[in-house]
Amino acid sequence: MAVPTTPGKPRQPSLSQLRAFAAVAEHLHFRDAAAAIGMSQPALSGAVAALEETLGVQLLERTTRKVLLSPAGERLAARARTVLEAVGELLEEAEAARAPFTGVLRLGVIPTVAPYLLPTVLRLVHRNYPDLDLQVYEEQTASLLDGLAHGRLDLLLLAVPLGAPGVVELPLFDEDFVLVMPQDHWLGGRSDIPREALKELDLLLLDEGHCLRDQALDICREAGRTEGAPVTTSAAGLATLVQLVAGGLGVTLLPRTALRVETGRGDHLTTGYFADPAPARRIALAMRAGAARAEEFASFASALRDALRPLPVRITP
Repeated sequence: MAVPTTPGKPRQPSLSQLRAFAAVAEHLHFRDAAAAIGMSQPALSGAVAALEETLGVQLLERTTRKVLLSPAGERLAARARTVLEAVGELLEEAEAARAPFTGVLRLGVIPTVAPYLLPTVLRLVHRNYPDLDLQVYEEQTASLLDGLAHGRLDLLLLAVPLGAPGVVELPLFDEDFVLVMPQDHWLGGRSDIPREALKELDLLLLDEGHCLRDQALDICREAGRTEGAPVTTSAAGLATLVQLVAGGLGVTLLPRTALRVETGRGDHLTTGYFADPAPARRIALAMRAGAARAEEFASFASALRDALRPLPVRITP
């Protein structure tokens, strides 16, 4: 029996019509677009035509040799992709609600954490959550927060506090910073280095944008380091930074979790530990406030804390 329509009520495009149009907009070829989404070419052509009729605008310019987007098609193609992405996210959330630790989990990690903690994270996921499709993205903090806010990422692993509205932090552990120096440095081997020693050292730091750089500068300011004391920024990653230290260009601060990996790359390094209370940073998971998978993420944080206990860190309660 036919369903009566309400007079004057605007027609709505279907998801299949939007999917067909988005495919044509991407491939600019009906045969390739149909193959990409598993639809017959006549069905795809009919879906696009029906969408044009529903919207009341011409989306494509068809010639005997090629397909082009009309000006309206250019604008609406982006909108169609946004709608389809939103529907995909809705389906992922529904899947997660039905069965925790299944489906896709998009985890963002900062570069000064990823190489040192991801092995533990991956072992935990493989052992405890075999049906979880973990996807990892290594980016700086600002980019990760943007991805979380816009739904591109689900969960972050990074240094806190963030001070970001709408973000809930799940603390994992605190770790001390260690002073890494050339092999013959006068502070090498000490376990009682005062923070004030940072006042005049030739300090090597990461490039702008890394939260570890900001944390190191905060530690230096707390130690009384003057604004005019030299700070050499020469590295985009910790591996390069440590090699510069080994070459005698200065000293740097490393988090304890990075120490074994990075100082193991060369023989011309020595380390020193600060007197208590040592400068430290806190690492946490972060999620959107009100996330549909909040309970799942909290459970994941608890399991991760247990998995991280063998590392030289102080697990947060």
